Amino acid sequence: MSHREAKIIDPVPGAYNLGDYDHTRRTFRWDNAADGLKFKSTGKLNIAYETIDRHVEDGYGDKTALHYANGEEKRSYTFQEIKEKSDHYARILKENGIRKGDRVFVFLPKTPECYIAILSIIKVGAIAGPLFEAFMEDAVRDRINDCNGTLLITDRDMVERVPREDIPSLKTILFAEDIEASPVENDAGDLVEWMDPEDGMLIHYTSGSTGKPKGVLHAHRVITHQYQSGRWVLDIKEDDIYWCTSHPGWVTGSVYGLFAPWLNRATIVVQGGRFKAENWYQLIAELKVTIWYSAPTAFRMLLSQGEVIRNYDLSSLRHILSVGEPLNPEVIYWAWEQLGVRIHDTWWMTETGAHLIVNLPGEKIKPGSMGRPFPGVEVGILDEDGNEVSRGAVGQLAIRTPWPGLMKEIWGNKDKFDSYFKYEGWYISGDLAYQDAEDYVFFQSRDDDMINSAGERIGPFEVESKLIEHEAIQEAGVIGKPDTIRGEIVKAFIVLREGFEQSEALLEEIRVFVKSNLAAHVAPREIEVMEELPKTTISGKILRRELKQREIEKEGTSLLSR
Repeated sequence: MSHREAKIIDPVPGAYNLGDYDHTRRTFRWDNAADGLKFKSTGKLNIAYETIDRHVEDGYGDKTALHYANGEEKRSYTFQEIKEKSDHYARILKENGIRKGDRVFVFLPKTPECYIAILSIIKVGAIAGPLFEAFMEDAVRDRINDCNGTLLITDRDMVERVPREDIPSLKTILFAEDIEASPVENDAGDLVEWMDPEDGMLIHYTSGSTGKPKGVLHAHRVITHQYQSGRWVLDIKEDDIYWCTSHPGWVTGSVYGLFAPWLNRATIVVQGGRFKAENWYQLIAELKVTIWYSAPTAFRMLLSQGEVIRNYDLSSLRHILSVGEPLNPEVIYWAWEQLGVRIHDTWWMTETGAHLIVNLPGEKIKPGSMGRPFPGVEVGILDEDGNEVSRGAVGQLAIRTPWPGLMKEIWGNKDKFDSYFKYEGWYISGDLAYQDAEDYVFFQSRDDDMINSAGERIGPFEVESKLIEHEAIQEAGVIGKPDTIRGEIVKAFIVLREGFEQSEALLEEIRVFVKSNLAAHVAPREIEVMEELPKTTISGKILRRELKQREIEKEGTSLLSR
């Protein structure tokens, strides 16, 4: 082991919220989690109430809850102000007929109004469906139609990407600008709808390797898992300034950008606009951010910017975390050498609701590992028959059920839900991994064709389906091509229809077609024209893995020839 590695592996001395992992793991029980939350004593449960209203009732109304920055625009809000605004939104939702269990979507940029809208929906007992701000018409339509959403909160710019005539269940569209400008009633009455632990509160759509995106529904019981992981993994303390860079349209942006930090009374940072290294560093320096949660792609992009990091005082940072894809050890070394802080990889999924495998701030890190099981979580590495394999052997990464964050259902798709539990007592993640003698887990690959680009999961079927809508394309196969910055990029292999010839102009037109109809992050960065695609003999299913293997071999040959 090199001196460089030793520095990374050893924990940095400090007073962490979880001080003894081994003891806690032996003694922790989910029934004892989140004792600081009100529902434990009152029996009344609503995650939006515990996230904001509880702090106001406990005397923290004047504490800053949120800092917002987008270029020259800067705003800050206290917990009292967030409560008043979420009450205001909630009252308008009720006036528009929204009741317990209704599905209400939010399609807004990363602004305070986006976060407030999500809270207000949950406050009145409805199910919130946050949509990523870069989605185009098809993505918006498919998600709202899938669960019969009845109301949408958006703005006058983004509504142009909402094909209302194709969404029959959508009765009402509210503009955030109008809600903000409408009169506020001082006495709005009791707006909080008290919920049972199994009542739904949040639906996120996650892509699969086949079929359209699936609606993952979470229930209010997830609160204990999100609170406890915020306390132990994020290590939130009373005076922390916390920044999660993800949009709430992705599950990380909701769970660890909104719920977990606010359940633990942190001040959160919300940043609008596009990525630029100087802006990110400036934000950390100005607001004195102490905890920072982002993705490997972002860290790799910052690393590629070189010495620009030295122009900013980032000494406020005490804890950095990563999620979305395996964390490159080189990025961990970079953070340590530039900032004197380790990056802690975390593993979980939309379906799991919160962290399952983590690197804790008070424990050693093994570069390349996702960490060890969160207390209360049991990891299994299984063979194809559902039996646990020996330590060090690669197998299916599985989690013993149940745990509080586990999804309630896949909306309208029981067969898909059941497919996660093909071995009794286990949730099957779809990842391949191994576990060493000290319980550290190491990711190996996806067990399907999922593409993981810049920390975002992309289903190839959705992209392929859109590609073949283009008049020039007869067939399409989509893979994730390994990429040093993004982890993977979307690459499409296409067969052209008769009468069309390959040209740079046509390939660009196809790429823009996907970008305009789905979203920029799913548009192929590379397109290759083939005479025919490899397929199975019997079913004619496109062999994506063969396409990917060819690409890997091609890259290997290219490297050898240099």
